[in-house]
Formats: sequence, C-alpha cells, structure tokens
Amino acid sequence: MFAVVRTGGKQFKVKEDMKIKIPSLPAKVGEEVVFSEILLLTAGDKRYMGNPTIKGAQVKAEVLRHGRDDKQIIYKYRKRKGYHLKQGHRQD
Repeated sequence: MFAVVRTGGKQFKVKEDMKIKIPSLPAKVGEEVVFSEILLLTAGDKRYMGNPTIKGAQVKAEVLRHGRDDKQIIYKYRKRKGYHLKQGHRQD
C-alpha cells in the first residue's frame, strides 16, 4: 500500500513506516501532521486516482526532527570583467 502526497510544492510517494524529508513543515517535533492532498492511493489490488485529489483520503505522519540541508555554493563569474560573486544558501 502506498500513496502519492502533495505538500510543500512537491509530490512524495509514501508507504507505511517510511521516513521522508519534507521542506518547511510548520509543526513541532513530535506532533502529528495530516496530509489531505492525496493524488494516488493503492490498497491491495485497487488503485484510486484523484482528479486532482482524492476527496476524503488523508495520510497521517509524525514529525521526527527539523533540520537544514547542506550549504549550496553559488559562484558567478564574468571573464575579463573582474566580476566574482560567491553566495551560500541553506534550505530549511
């Protein structure tokens, strides 16, 4: 059994007891989160597809921890112009 959930502007394929990394979830550690935007749901041999979502379906999850991604380095350079720009970014 699995479902495709839309949250944070992305889609995630989730199964029971599966850990996923979702960006910027507004919940505290230990809280239960309910995802109601279910795009696809399978149960045994049956498949349910939403148009665009399945009404009444929901997936419950628990927030284990909050974290940040590794730093991404953005480096811009223009040849022969003396232009160098180095920036860093960490996604929540």
